[in-house]
Amino acid sequence: MTDISVKGLVKAFDQERNILDGLDLDVTAGEHIGILGRNGGGKTTLFRILAGELTPDEGDVAIASGKRLGLISQIPSYPPEYTAEDVLKTAHRRVDAIAARMERLQLQLETDHAPALLAEYDRLQADFERLGGYETERMRNTVANGLEIPMRQRMQRFDSLSGGEKTRLNLARLILEDTDILLLDEPTNHLDLHATEWLEDYVRKFRGTVLAISHDRYFLDRIAQRTVEIENGRAVSYSGNYSFFVAEKRRRCEEQRRAYEKSQRQIRQLQEAADNLHLWAFLGNDKLHKRAFSMEKRIARLQTVERPQTEKRMKARFCEQEFFGDEVLVLEDIGKQYDGKTLFSGLNLMMTGGERIALIGDNGTGKSTLLRILMGQELPDAGFTHFGPQVKIGYLPQVVTFQDDTRSLLDTMLWEEKCDPQTARDRLGQFLFSGEDVFKPVSALSGGERSRLKLCMLMRHDVNLIILDEPTNHLDIASREWMEDALGGYGEALLFVSHDRYFIEKFATRIWELKDGGIVDYRGGFSEYREYCQRMESVGRTEKTQEKRKNPKPKRVDGKAAEKQLARLEREIAKTEAAIAELDRQAAEDYAADYEKLMEISARRETLDAALLELYEQWENQAQ
Repeated sequence: MTDISVKGLVKAFDQERNILDGLDLDVTAGEHIGILGRNGGGKTTLFRILAGELTPDEGDVAIASGKRLGLISQIPSYPPEYTAEDVLKTAHRRVDAIAARMERLQLQLETDHAPALLAEYDRLQADFERLGGYETERMRNTVANGLEIPMRQRMQRFDSLSGGEKTRLNLARLILEDTDILLLDEPTNHLDLHATEWLEDYVRKFRGTVLAISHDRYFLDRIAQRTVEIENGRAVSYSGNYSFFVAEKRRRCEEQRRAYEKSQRQIRQLQEAADNLHLWAFLGNDKLHKRAFSMEKRIARLQTVERPQTEKRMKARFCEQEFFGDEVLVLEDIGKQYDGKTLFSGLNLMMTGGERIALIGDNGTGKSTLLRILMGQELPDAGFTHFGPQVKIGYLPQVVTFQDDTRSLLDTMLWEEKCDPQTARDRLGQFLFSGEDVFKPVSALSGGERSRLKLCMLMRHDVNLIILDEPTNHLDIASREWMEDALGGYGEALLFVSHDRYFIEKFATRIWELKDGGIVDYRGGFSEYREYCQRMESVGRTEKTQEKRKNPKPKRVDGKAAEKQLARLEREIAKTEAAIAELDRQAAEDYAADYEKLMEISARRETLDAALLELYEQWENQAQ
């Protein structure tokens, strides 16, 4: 069964070219497809057409009847008083409507036992159970915890959230809805490693259809069963994940290159023969003209074999200064707090020459703050850092800025790098800024282009320590591969913050994970570190199991005593649930008025939640 059928799709935003040019795509129900293509190549345009946000200039789009489609890049508007929790609850509007109708039917059934009313109530109850009506709160908590949306954020007004927080919340809402087709446009952009891994696991288990635009190659390898590349406005399909796509595209290009070279050899041979036949025909044998014309028709057919397109690749390399010594970087007892919250404390670390360290951790743990402390842009609350005497640093921040955004790319190079015009043009050309592009103002560049320009300037200098803060954040896959090529030829020390697991796996020889206010220092690659973490989790689970065996559950009480104990537990459960409901009511009233009170309410609710879980366990044990 086909969920999505696209035929001859054409869309243009200007008169010069069609961004989609006769695109055809069929998606089978339940398929998980990775969508690739260069930035500006039409991927998001395709999604917006599928979601009904844009109308195509030509072509047809058909979505299977009755299938619900959700687009992650689309953030709906909500009433100004809506909290993040209200937004999550909108995912259960169907369940809430069913529950409201069931309540009305219950009132009617008290006085009217008509078979039609009873049948409707039974049908609604079955739908309510099928849609998880009794587990909506648990589902919201599970998804919010998985995507690391804390309770305090759920109590905030939706319009006060950042763009990244809104995107993450919208993803949670889509997951909670009964959506059959998920369109995910860069879903991992604002997620840290743990949240990305949770999303991966969810998508892999999702039984519906998934189309995912992503520059996260590790994510695509894990979730995609098929890969579709949008190239020159058309869709080219590959029957595998990202790694399969890379190998298969290389094979197809090589095959096309051989076919093109063979056709060119044949064209040259046939053209030479045709020219000779025409010459001999002028010497008195007119029949030879016909043979020459026949050869020229063959030449025309051979000329339809297209020359394979090869992408322009940047050839720049980092300039290096050889490092002599032991210590590149030393951190001694470093600590930092924000608004009374300790990000980290007591950090004692040393980096030596040639090491490649990935600084990882959840969002908000202080990774970028630590880099800013190293660069002298912020002061630590405790401790100090120092670099080796011969260390020359190259730094690429997460937010790239220039002295004057109104200057052109060429003028920016001339002013900030103090180089001559020809050197500036040559250098910009190496980074694929050529022709009229060099006269564009810096303010007109995309995030990826700004990073590329900054790297163009950074790589002119002799450095032996490169510090990168989320270097691949705004780059498409081709640009990420170029950066990897450039770093691949660099042999000195490298310290970088990244959520790009493909990038981390390729470069990291040591992992620093910011966690619980400290750093886990692991000397090894990313895959080895993940295996180490899984082993530690497994050991922790084993220890908990052994502890439970040492402290077995109390034996059941029989007879009337058991009934009394059950009744007591039920009263305690009801009392605790009422207390939690009262706290939720208070939080809804005070969420914007008193932040400290909200934190106190949140802490009390966590305590009551833990107590309620324990009461449930006791009740289940006693009821068995």
